[in-house]
This record gives sequence, C-alpha cells and structure tokens, in this order.
Amino acid sequence: METHHLFVSLLLVLLPLPLCSSQENTRSLAIDVNSPLNTSPISQKLNLKLVHEIKVHGFMLWAAMGVLMPIGIISIRSMSIKGQPLICFRRLFFLHVTSQMVAVIIVTIGAVMSIKNFNNSFNNHHQRLGVGLYAIVWFQALFGFLRPSRGGKARRNWFVGHWILGTSVAILGIINIYTGLNAYTRKTSKSAKLWNILFTAQLSSFVLLYLFQDKWSYIQSQTNRTQSVDHNSNISTAEPSQGDEVEESKQALEKC
Repeated sequence: METHHLFVSLLLVLLPLPLCSSQENTRSLAIDVNSPLNTSPISQKLNLKLVHEIKVHGFMLWAAMGVLMPIGIISIRSMSIKGQPLICFRRLFFLHVTSQMVAVIIVTIGAVMSIKNFNNSFNNHHQRLGVGLYAIVWFQALFGFLRPSRGGKARRNWFVGHWILGTSVAILGIINIYTGLNAYTRKTSKSAKLWNILFTAQLSSFVLLYLFQDKWSYIQSQTNRTQSVDHNSNISTAEPSQGDEVEESKQALEKC
C-alpha cells in the first residue's frame, strides 16, 4: 500500500515535466515560425511596417544625396559661366545654399529613423558607409558657414577643402544609394533592378549636364565671335558701296 502511494506521488511529481517540455517545444516552434518568412498576422504587420520604414528611409536619402546634392553642385558650377548678370549669380548661390541645407536636414532625419527603427549591427557596407557619410555631411555644412572673405590665402585653402568635402559627399552618397538598394533586396527579397536602372539614368543626366557646363562658355564665345565677324564683314562690304555712290554723284555733277 505504501509502495502504491509512493508510485502515485512520483507520477504526480514527474507528470508536469512532459507538459512543460511540450509547452517549451511549442514556444520554440513559435519563435522559429516568427522568422522573416513567418506568415502569422502579427509578423506580417511587423514586416509590412519594417518594409514601409525602409522605403521611407531610402526615399529620403535618395532625395538628399541623389537629387539635392547634385543640384547644389551644378548650381555652384554654373556660377563659373562668364557674362551672366549679377542677379543670376545671386540666384544660383541661393539655390546652392538652400539645396544643401535642405539635404542636410533630410539626411539628419533619415539618420534618426535608421537609429530608432533598424537593427544597427553595422555588419554591412551600407550601414558603415552611412555613419561616415552622416559625419562628413555635417562637417561639410559647418565648414561652409566658416567661409572667409575673398582675397586671402585662407579663402583659397577654404575653397580647396570645401571642394574636396563636397566631392567626397557626392561620391559616397551615390555609392551608398546603390548599397542601400542592394541591402533592400537582401532584406525584403524583392528585386530593386528597376530602381537601379532609374537611378543610373538620373545620375547619367546629371553627369552630362555637369560636363556640358564646361563647354557652354566655349560655345557662347564661338557664337559671339561668329556674330562679330559677320558684323565686320557687313561693315566692310557697305563701305565700298558708299564710295561708289559718291563717285557716281561726282560724275553726274561734272556732266552738268
């Protein structure tokens, strides 16, 4: 009888173990199911939210690095074209400053979003390059406000440094857009080939416009030279005709 009670007691003590073990197995199974390939409603909502945040982050950084930064570079480059009125220089400089400051603000918002919403393990090129890019962008903006007055060695050194920083920001920003599209493909398993093609076409148009600015002054100088040559030739042809008229009038007077 005592043996029977002892057996029942052991059974009651050991019975919860399989139950707890089965619950743990079920919980571990749920964790495995909650991987990126999970189809549960909660996980789908989380995945949709994450994809939406990635798209917003990418759109903001594309607008800043892929649109506003090149516009600022092209506008300041256009100021080197000779023969423009003063109002054009002022408008181009205002466009340069405005586009760069708006780009810095958008980059800052994108950086805050990435720190707040994403897993920043810095185990890929996009995140590591992005951190360095954020630092250079802000340093470039502050360096731009420290512009010295014209006519000194400090202004020349500032110009060289500002140009190097601006060029670095443009190149690194373009590279980071491509790495971001690659990271988006790996994260969401969605193809970004179309976005790569569109961004490459947009980038090519900016490069062609930038290179065309070097030739625009030459084209204008050649046009002005051709017009001046035509004007001089018209004057030279007009002078003999006036001389002939004078001779004819003299001969008519002599006959009279």
